[in-house]
Amino acid sequence: MKRYISLLGGMAAMVILLSGCLFPQNQRAENQTPYESQLRSVQQAVEQYQKDTGVLPIRTVEADTPVYQKYQISFNELIPRYMQQPPGNSFENGGSYRYVIITPEEDPTVKVIDLSIMDEVQKLARAVNSYIDSNEYAPIKESAGPGVFEIDNERLGYSGKMQVDSPYHDDTSLPMLINAQGEVRIDYAIDLNIALEEYEHDLHPGDDIRSILAQNSPIVPAYSVPYTLNESGEPVFKESS
Repeated sequence: MKRYISLLGGMAAMVILLSGCLFPQNQRAENQTPYESQLRSVQQAVEQYQKDTGVLPIRTVEADTPVYQKYQISFNELIPRYMQQPPGNSFENGGSYRYVIITPEEDPTVKVIDLSIMDEVQKLARAVNSYIDSNEYAPIKESAGPGVFEIDNERLGYSGKMQVDSPYHDDTSLPMLINAQGEVRIDYAIDLNIALEEYEHDLHPGDDIRSILAQNSPIVPAYSVPYTLNESGEPVFKESS
């Protein structure tokens, strides 16, 4: 009996030991969730870095990078003085999130981009770019709003997904669109409708209402275009200024 119990204990220990090896680094649970403690530790590091240097620890990106992808945190600036290593769920550490800063001038706040949606966006973007290169025009069906168009998949002939899973709500899919520059973007109207009903806000027609998603979630609406409210208080695409 003692030998049997000892054998079971040894098997359990082996399972625990192997559990870290059975899953690749980027599939472990701690690398897939934007934990509040991880966000808080990065926020504290960013604040101290800015206090010491007068600037934010961000990467250099193209000037026309969309606002919610523009201020990406450079962990090289924070390690080792302000942090020992990037968070386990960060892209730099094999995770599924890119750490970014929103409202950098008024109130620098650490958030994340959910990189799980990036793969589908990039796949569709490659197909769209190939079509444009061959035909010299984009595969658009009709206008979805100012400077935003539905994708004509009969022309494109794309066999992949035309939607992405919402980073905000389970069992919700968000369609992908094309902007006036032929870039693939995600339509967050469903998420915005839910957020407008769920959270108190002081948003008005003319405001960019994507902030309601960024402020009430650790995740920012990446690959999005600006939205505002119509006179009925419903989300609509915002005219470019």
